[in-house]
Amino acid sequence: LVHLMQSGGGTVQSGGSLRLSCAVSGSIDSPYSLAWFRQAPGKSREGVSFIMWAGGNTHYAEAVKGRFVISRDNAKSTFFLQMNNLRPEDTAMYYCAADRVMSNMLKGSPTYWGQGTQVSVPS
Repeated sequence: LVHLMQSGGGTVQSGGSLRLSCAVSGSIDSPYSLAWFRQAPGKSREGVSFIMWAGGNTHYAEAVKGRFVISRDNAKSTFFLQMNNLRPEDTAMYYCAADRVMSNMLKGSPTYWGQGTQVSVPS
């Protein structure tokens, strides 16, 4: 069983930065993929960024490329989303997620989810 606990988020002016953290507890090993998703009011949930628990492969949605950076600290069992140059359209509830099966992640249906944290960028 894997448990994800998020921290970070809040309200920041346009152009500002925030960092989200997701602490992972439980049994997690190299096949796991980790991700950040977000859901804005009235919109579908979308994948923001992905990283493997082992290895350096990362992936970003086009909307955040060049502004967001996903990283992990395996020793602390934590992964992060550094969000820079935030825009009003980044306003959403952000969720971290994990799954041992990549196809679940790619379908947007990972097994394990964090509790969610709000990011607001007023226009």
